[in-house]
Amino acid sequence: MPLSRPAYPDFNTSLTEKVQIVNETLSRLLAQQRGVPEELHKALTYALSGPGKRIRSALVLWCCGLIAGQDNANARIAAAAVEMVHTYSLVHDDLPAMDDDDLRRGRPTCHRAFDEATAILTGDGLLTLAFEVLADGISDPVLVVKLVGELARAAGPAGMIAGQVADLEAEHAVGSVPILEYIHTNKTAKMFRCAATMGALCGGASTGQVEALGQYGLKIGLGFQIADDILDVSGSSEQLGKTAGKDVKAAKCTYPAVVGIERAKELEHKLALEAVALLEPFGKSADVLRQLTMALLDRDK
Repeated sequence: MPLSRPAYPDFNTSLTEKVQIVNETLSRLLAQQRGVPEELHKALTYALSGPGKRIRSALVLWCCGLIAGQDNANARIAAAAVEMVHTYSLVHDDLPAMDDDDLRRGRPTCHRAFDEATAILTGDGLLTLAFEVLADGISDPVLVVKLVGELARAAGPAGMIAGQVADLEAEHAVGSVPILEYIHTNKTAKMFRCAATMGALCGGASTGQVEALGQYGLKIGLGFQIADDILDVSGSSEQLGKTAGKDVKAAKCTYPAVVGIERAKELEHKLALEAVALLEPFGKSADVLRQLTMALLDRDK
């Protein structure tokens, strides 16, 4: 079944606006920090100021806006926290003990721009700062607890870290679809689900709405990672902003390696269909999320 591409000519404009909101929020939060050593502050700023896609943090704002009519101050703090955790994961993922990469977001990785120890501490700082800004910046104490719990579970040892561990263990091993699903669901998709869920919570969503948007996030997150696997094979380093071909060189367990590129594209398409179906109860108000699904399906970087 072909996917229809809904008319949402303002999608790119909306994404640009959300990225600007996230960047301004991150800059403000960093400027408010006191007592941070100068070199560490430079490294934190360097890591967060890279020209990233900001899809996860924009998803927080979009899901809040879907429920509440527009994003709000709580959602902006939550979006910044999600971006801090995501950026921490990239800084650590690039380290020599992990994927050992020299390029991220079109610039030298943090451990190359500074040094390995500073990069480790930068990642540590971003992870803990994410929870600090939630604790200090969210107006409703009940909401704080919910948001902290969502982010901790998604990023923790049974979430993103579990996916990272399985990813490392699967190198040079015979891969399978169940192993792939476990890696990508934990390493990537749970953070997308977290972003959508946090946005819904900030908008005051019902339990059913939170569940639907969380499942939507999980579907597009898994599709996003499949697309990443495909692009690692088909894209260039200049196009991707990171070193192309790293997965093949490291004998990673990826969808193209296990099922082939054509089957990987079929799975990506299937996930997009399932994600769009989850938006049906929200009507036309969810068109921007439908268009996001298509943008992720069609992306080339």
